[in-house]
Amino acid sequence: MRRTITGGPALPAPRGPAAPTAPAVLAAQARHARHAPWPYARLDVPALRAAGHHPHPVRQFVLKTHSRCNLACTYCYVYEMADQSWRTRPAAMAPATALRAADRIAEHAAAHGLPRVDLVLHGGEPLLAAPAELAAPVDAVRAALARRSPGTRVTASVQTNATLLTRGRIAALAAAGIRIGVSLDGGLPAHNARRVDHAGRPGFGAAARGLRLLARHPAAYAGVLCVADVAQDPVETYESLLAFAPPAIGLLLPLANWSAPPPGPPGPATATPYGDWLVAVFERWWHEPARRTRIRIFEEVIALLLGLPAATESLGLAPATTAVVETDGSIEQADSLKSAYEGAAATGMTLDTHSFDDLLDHPGFAARQLGREALAADCRSCPLVEVCGGGHYPHRYREGEGFHQPSVYCADLQTLIRHIARAVHTAATNRRPAS
Repeated sequence: MRRTITGGPALPAPRGPAAPTAPAVLAAQARHARHAPWPYARLDVPALRAAGHHPHPVRQFVLKTHSRCNLACTYCYVYEMADQSWRTRPAAMAPATALRAADRIAEHAAAHGLPRVDLVLHGGEPLLAAPAELAAPVDAVRAALARRSPGTRVTASVQTNATLLTRGRIAALAAAGIRIGVSLDGGLPAHNARRVDHAGRPGFGAAARGLRLLARHPAAYAGVLCVADVAQDPVETYESLLAFAPPAIGLLLPLANWSAPPPGPPGPATATPYGDWLVAVFERWWHEPARRTRIRIFEEVIALLLGLPAATESLGLAPATTAVVETDGSIEQADSLKSAYEGAAATGMTLDTHSFDDLLDHPGFAARQLGREALAADCRSCPLVEVCGGGHYPHRYREGEGFHQPSVYCADLQTLIRHIARAVHTAATNRRPAS
């Protein structure tokens, strides 16, 4: 029986005629249905739309400007996990592809009256391209929007491993209005033992030099992304990152799922190793006399506990609004899905054959816009669902069943959210004036 999910907030969207179902789209759907019956075999998107559940437009566009990397990190989801599609793609996005992407983005922004679009230049390692080449897609999007949707503004950032950052590159990117985010596993060499180049040499020294340069340009510095590693001391990891003066830190859970569980701690097993790790960092961050940086996961949990919107795809019930454009012009879903199975991010759509409106009706994309209704029964009845939101979508995957389970980090998330809730409640109580 096909499952139809209805309801949810309506956002009217202009809809053109549906694109023909290309062989590549059919092939991708068949692959998805084998690995993930939910949503690909059970979510009836036409019935969903007929029942009045309108899609939310894409607002963030990840442009895979370079599909190769100068590092060979042993845990990388692009190169070392289930999906190996990078092998068949061009190393760099051609100028014609960037121009086509810009036109499609402007088309989408104009159709939906978007006040802003966010561009993320991603890889691989984007800085394998020269700064002028890296800025070209951003310039193309700005030019296309000026023609087709002049009320839409652009934010742009690049995510890099920092090993190729120089004063000149930082200045050039800043001049182009591109902020720089860095991926790092911690601020000490020992934290980054798995971040090595293709000859097995450590990449931390070059990354640290790049980060020290970036810290001198705070206007261009977007922050640091760090994957939680329960083999490392959490407070040491946090404080070591502060040495690079990041304006924000994104603490991420490792990309794992029920069929490929996350690594456990090196010592005795605990019920919630990742929750405990994050709680230790929260305690140090929360009780500091002066806030030295933002930590996004903590701020997002606090906002959601207070009933405020939080801009995240890993927590809460807000709809997913991110699309990826690969170097060959393929339109894909969030590439974190590549940790699940071969082709998990694929749609079979390309810039030449489909618009971003077409992506909105893709079952995988539609499922991530359904909020509570797309979650497992245990999640829907959980008192923390408004905050947790079922957890990050790739973390819900189980081979042969799909993405209709609670997060593989469910217990960890409960530990973290309940701890933060108690801290917020205590702080509010202490501030309350005596009667």
